[in-house]
Amino acid sequence: MSLIRPLALSLIFVSGPLHAEFAYISNEKGNSVTVIDTDKLEIVRTIKVGQRPRGIAVSKDGALVYVCLGDDDSIAVIDAKTYQVRGQLPSGPDPEHLTLSVDGRKLYFSSEDDSAVGVIDLVTGEKSASIPVGVEPEGMATSSDGALIAVTLETSNLVQLIDTREEKIVANILVGARPRFSAFSPDSRELWATAEIGGTVEVIDVASSKVIAKVEFEVPGLNRDQIQPVGINLTHDGTKAYVSLGPANRIAVIDTATRKVERYFLVGQRVWHGAFTAGDKYFIAANGVSNDVSIIDVARQRVIKSMPVGEMPWGIAVSPQ
Repeated sequence: MSLIRPLALSLIFVSGPLHAEFAYISNEKGNSVTVIDTDKLEIVRTIKVGQRPRGIAVSKDGALVYVCLGDDDSIAVIDAKTYQVRGQLPSGPDPEHLTLSVDGRKLYFSSEDDSAVGVIDLVTGEKSASIPVGVEPEGMATSSDGALIAVTLETSNLVQLIDTREEKIVANILVGARPRFSAFSPDSRELWATAEIGGTVEVIDVASSKVIAKVEFEVPGLNRDQIQPVGINLTHDGTKAYVSLGPANRIAVIDTATRKVERYFLVGQRVWHGAFTAGDKYFIAANGVSNDVSIIDVARQRVIKSMPVGEMPWGIAVSPQ
């Protein structure tokens, strides 16, 4: 299925925003995307998308959903109103994760097989650049000011920072073993990165490109090798970091000021990624082995619901707030 130019233009020029808020979960082995109404906490649709969907994001206006199809070597584009796959964007081999530019005009994705970050111009629908990076790029994050893209490199044990204007690497930062994902603080001064095998979260000062703090985890009854930080999300005020701990089946909550773990939420099996809904009302966690998502009520600090989705849920994206 090809993506034609009028669809690319609709990424920028749309009739208006969607009013309801939805969460979109990519099911890696189910080859589908599950859609959840986050007001009603109900599943409204399951969309067949292609082979091995993982990284997922919603356009700035909420009209389109992008999902990396690792085994189809492309990025599917879903119409958020009709739940139809409207086309595909060119990516090359095995796209894994993606992030959008602040203005919504560019899409950046990690290409593990090519050791590169690809850039797609969403106005033309064409791949405009390929930026060489280290070995096994995975996690992608955009700074709030739009100046930088962070990419985590599993095999290289690095986080690299890419200048979005020059489209070149401006920093190489050594972190713990097998870094998976990262998240910028709201002011873009810090970058928080998970190290899956290292079992830590590393806090990076962006200006100096240096690690300034390291957060470790302890879960009673679990060995350290069972605690594997993968996904990470910061609250919109930047005061808390929610970390998905993989086979520990926990979400850890870190106070970003003290760098201390405040609590752990028990969720489903092999939690991969999560996302906050509007106003940080809920945190939704994708549990890859139990094939469900856990809903955490942030204000009440409790897990309030578990919802079955497709096979091996991996990524989550929520409509713009």
